[in-house]
Amino acid sequence: MLIRALLLIVRKSLRQHRLAGAITSFSIALAAALILTVASLQLQAVRVLTSQTGGFEAVLGARGSSLQLVLSALYHLENSPGNLEWSKFVAITKEPSVQAAVPIALGDNYLGFRIVGTLPEFFSAWGKGLELEQGQAFSHQGEAVLGSWVAQKTGLKLGDRFHPYHGLNYDPGAQHAEEYQVVGLLKPTNTPQDRVILIPLEGVYRMSGHVLRGRGKEYKPQVGQAIPAEDQEVSAVLLKLKSPQAGMQLDQMINRQGKSATLAWPVARVVSELFAKVGWILKLMQLTTVLILLVAAASITASLCNTLQERRREFAILRSLGARRWFVAGVVSLESMVLSLQGAFFGFWLHLLMMLGVCSWLRNQTGIHFQVWFAHPYLLLVPAGCLGLGLLAGLLPTWMVYRRHLGPDLNAN
Repeated sequence: MLIRALLLIVRKSLRQHRLAGAITSFSIALAAALILTVASLQLQAVRVLTSQTGGFEAVLGARGSSLQLVLSALYHLENSPGNLEWSKFVAITKEPSVQAAVPIALGDNYLGFRIVGTLPEFFSAWGKGLELEQGQAFSHQGEAVLGSWVAQKTGLKLGDRFHPYHGLNYDPGAQHAEEYQVVGLLKPTNTPQDRVILIPLEGVYRMSGHVLRGRGKEYKPQVGQAIPAEDQEVSAVLLKLKSPQAGMQLDQMINRQGKSATLAWPVARVVSELFAKVGWILKLMQLTTVLILLVAAASITASLCNTLQERRREFAILRSLGARRWFVAGVVSLESMVLSLQGAFFGFWLHLLMMLGVCSWLRNQTGIHFQVWFAHPYLLLVPAGCLGLGLLAGLLPTWMVYRRHLGPDLNAN
């Protein structure tokens, strides 16, 4: 009976002060949503990025940054650190520890979607194999296979023709004269491959304005003439290794003893470097959300303290009717916790809306697929933290009500 009466009083009070309560709950909801969203993205990031590499454990490229090499070759988010001579690709394919080696060449785009030159083996080497939704894989120069996201955004269909643009960023004035025909559309993979256009490796070599420097001097491919192997070059070589020991051996041979190439291995460790570099940003965001929560808790305290003056006669009447001090004080304490739980509840749904927007943006910009709903410990810790914060925020007004004398308030108008 007492519990029911307590709940009725709290409900009436929250209804009377709904505007102040809504503002306070929104502050808590915003902070809770930010904490949940940052935590979800952070906890998913490494798992998502390392699961979208197509099963390639290492990337071989020009001497430079391993992180830049991985981001450009596997995620198509960076410029290539440089080109690698064809002879190094041939040499790595002969290593007994290498299970598969697939070269790629970058340098062009279509409406901002990167064009990747490669060999037909790429389709079977990527993950469990890239599956075609329509058409077939390219087999001749002038043919192209589109990722699902490219087809969806550009509207290109089987049989359509298009002209590539020079550079990795779209420039309307840098259109190539060469024309490509769409011969295949890939099934969605939820990886960066959804955002690329695959063409034969030689197609990149023969694109107008491209110059090869495989042997250290410029070579311009001529129509009707085969391109000498020593003049060819690639942006990177994607590698599948037979064992972890193979990676250690190649790392020793290429990174420690060699000086002309870089082996980014293992990919998971290289990706973790990215989060080490942006870790301070995540910590700053987390600190900001904690400060928002503290401000929201302070607003609960201030709001309840302000209403005590208005409600002093109400509390005095309750006391005169037989309500004990703990009951009246419990009304204030429960109001504080209810406001916090309301904030946590709406914060959860606001978090899902934020994740929907962020995940959509990330997929549109990078092709990387994050889950909107992702179960993690913060989904329980944040509501529990909000409840505890609400309890703490209510301590001061609860104490003020508990120690208040009955007489003066009964005579108040």
